[in-house]
Amino acid sequence: MLLAAVNLLRTDRPGDRGLAWVAAASSASYVVFSVCFGVVIAHNFDMRTVAFGLVSLGLRLFALRAALGKA
Repeated sequence: MLLAAVNLLRTDRPGDRGLAWVAAASSASYVVFSVCFGVVIAHNFDMRTVAFGLVSLGLRLFALRAALGKA
């Protein structure tokens, strides 16, 4: 929920590069969490693992674009 709130706040404040860096870091940690979840359940290509990993990766890319000032 916190990751979703940070990313929603980031969309309302497009010029806030600090918030974009926080969103990028939190999204990156969620990508790692998704991969670790796949390892723990011993099924790396489970639909939950892949879906959450791809969504988090997309959010990270959007946040990095905003953090670097290219948005």
